[in-house]
Amino acid sequence: MKVVQTVQRAYQYAYLLLAVIPAIGQLRWGWIPRLKQEHLKPVLEQWGLAINVWDGAGVHRGRSLSELAGSRILQPAYSPELNPAERVFEEVRRAIEGKVYPSLEHKRLAAEEFLTQLAADPN
Repeated sequence: MKVVQTVQRAYQYAYLLLAVIPAIGQLRWGWIPRLKQEHLKPVLEQWGLAINVWDGAGVHRGRSLSELAGSRILQPAYSPELNPAERVFEEVRRAIEGKVYPSLEHKRLAAEEFLTQLAADPN
């Protein structure tokens, strides 16, 4: 007998914006609805970082982001190992991926909880 199951597929996204300040062992993070300059810039202005290290993504090279205070360091292509935030993203993925969450909000909360624990122990 063939089993027929109704399935509803929906895709929901939120982007985790993450900053690592290695000199003082600090993490900063925030959630933005889209990876666009108009969403990214207000968070970065609020953080007021002295240096921003970015990969070559188009959103990172935008004109409005060049107006931010502080220096911008653009990484060479295909060099995520140079950015400390990439190491943190690997740990976040390891902690929360591979599980089924009832909603995007539940998954976001799991990531928040992991980041809070990580930030509490800078070493």
